[in-house]
Amino acid sequence: MTAKQHLTRFSAIVLPLAAVVGMSSAAQADEWTPTRNIEFIAPANPGGGWDTLVRTTSRVIQEEGLAERSFGAINVPGGGGAVAWAQIARDSGNPHKLFATSPPMILVPLAGASRYDHTNFTPIARLITDYSIVLVRNDSPYEDLPSLIEAMEQNPQLSVGGGSAPGSMDHISMAGLAAAAGLNASDVNYIPFSGGGEAMTSLMGGHVQAVITGAGEASGQLGENSQIRALGVSAPERLSGALAEVPTYQEQDIDYTFDIWRGVMGTPDMPAEAVAYYEDLFAQMLETDGWQQARDQLGWIDAYQDSEEFGTFLDEQKEQFSTILGDLGLLGE
Repeated sequence: MTAKQHLTRFSAIVLPLAAVVGMSSAAQADEWTPTRNIEFIAPANPGGGWDTLVRTTSRVIQEEGLAERSFGAINVPGGGGAVAWAQIARDSGNPHKLFATSPPMILVPLAGASRYDHTNFTPIARLITDYSIVLVRNDSPYEDLPSLIEAMEQNPQLSVGGGSAPGSMDHISMAGLAAAAGLNASDVNYIPFSGGGEAMTSLMGGHVQAVITGAGEASGQLGENSQIRALGVSAPERLSGALAEVPTYQEQDIDYTFDIWRGVMGTPDMPAEAVAYYEDLFAQMLETDGWQQARDQLGWIDAYQDSEEFGTFLDEQKEQFSTILGDLGLLGE
């Protein structure tokens, strides 16, 4: 997977009814529409990457008039996503419940912190790629990544907060950065919080010395009068908008990148006609001016996959992350 992925689209040719042996996804989507408002769950507190994705997509869908029913953002924090997944798993077949997903969907179960993994749910669509960003307070003595890494080497107790559970996305991203910079990845003093918003609050309160989070969710807090400083972003090249001035890790002689894919999943055994409806809805959304403006402001890159492609991608991610967690000694039983 590269950061230069382009939006892929497909079109279905709908044959006359007499010629149809198996109903196409397009035809199914035409026949099914939501009969009530959609519960769109962010499995974390407000302010994090899942929350940003849920609220941004819900707003664009409403403003662009793409759906007759509203998408209500609901936060269900706890366990790096595990609390929400347990609730959603009990609602099998419900076509009116969706949730935002990203690498913790793979990492948290692999670490043994959830009995549910991606195979228990229904892939809908992958939407975007985001990146990790390392932040400190404006009054921090660390002006760039090398100075922070040096301080971590000298003081292993230096704390780095993140909005996901131990062994999950932010932790793995920071551990990989530390390893690429020559440190022992398992020595990183990672402090988990229930979402990026809580991690940022802890940073501003001086409870952690740095935070690693999604670049998109941090973009709105950066600027001339910002109280935080961005030390680096995990993208292969600089991002746009509010993140244009943030150097990459590679610019600072740390040969490491980390992609944060984000997408949407549904309840277990969601009906195929509902999956087809949502696939088409999100594909339409990515083409709107409202989405493209929001995407650029957040530093996201479109990386659309339909349900089948997304499911295959998730299986591949499980294999890759199993190896990484094993190397760090964080693979659960």
